[in-house]
Amino acid sequence: MADAATSTTRLSPLAGAADRFAAATRTSGGALHLAEVPFLAQVNVRLDPKGPAAEAVGLALGLQLPLEPGTVVTSDGCRALWLGPDEWLVLGPPGTDGALEARIRTAVGEEPAAVTDVSAQRTTVLVAGPRARDLLAHGCSLDLHPRAFGPGRCAQTTLARAQIVLVARDEPGTGFWVLVRSSFAGYLTDWLLDAAAEYVQDA
Repeated sequence: MADAATSTTRLSPLAGAADRFAAATRTSGGALHLAEVPFLAQVNVRLDPKGPAAEAVGLALGLQLPLEPGTVVTSDGCRALWLGPDEWLVLGPPGTDGALEARIRTAVGEEPAAVTDVSAQRTTVLVAGPRARDLLAHGCSLDLHPRAFGPGRCAQTTLARAQIVLVARDEPGTGFWVLVRSSFAGYLTDWLLDAAAEYVQDA
């Protein structure tokens, strides 16, 4: 019989891909940086953008929920992504999902809203480096030129036919976050690594 006191280790969907990401990063000669960003807190929020709940949530998070389509607002480690006229995805540091959800629920109070912790639904892949846009362009139909999709932009789109949320990070040189459903994470990793082979440099 298994020992009830035995602790379990939480594994991210791409825990087994760390060495492959590192090898692709190394062999690209600095052109790419690929890595999983596991366990980001992710809370989906739906509410009236003109109602009191929106202002209350903004105050609780220390940011204003973005109202312009496809934009991201960042403050104190949290990011609010515009997903629709009345829908946002709030991202927080790993391990803060419960606290983040509770903070938003408390701010909403009795106002009509839907607040859902979706942290376990997706994982995140970092795609950075000078050739990051070129790599993503192999499988994404968005115009990824910085003029069209620069820092602080986000979009629900597809990459290699997998549904993703793509975030152009607002810190200089930090590339993109690709938020992908856990069930598609392995497939998308294989695709990214295959596409990255183009940038392997000879030793």
